[in-house]
Amino acid sequence: MIRHIVLMKARPDVSEAHIAAIFADLAAIRAKLPGILAIHSGRSESPEQIERGYMHGFTVDFTDWEALAAYQTHPDHKRAGAALVAASEGGLDGILVFDLPTKGTP
Repeated sequence: MIRHIVLMKARPDVSEAHIAAIFADLAAIRAKLPGILAIHSGRSESPEQIERGYMHGFTVDFTDWEALAAYQTHPDHKRAGAALVAASEGGLDGILVFDLPTKGTP
């Protein structure tokens, strides 16, 4: 399994509702592509409070690298990804992506 982790540093003028709408668009992709096991998104609630401005994020669990590649090239992902970049502080500089191969299922 591949866990795709995305953290976002939102621009100050971007509302929580706008971020939630972007996350909903991303979640809708699950029904369109095989190989997506789970999608989770939201705002950090960490008691450690060391997010360094990356207060929103999401994870997508994929069966394998091929499923992740199909997601990356899907037009709905490209559209939602562009919206995420536009809502992030500094554009792409306001986003972190980490792909973690794991054993087992979510």
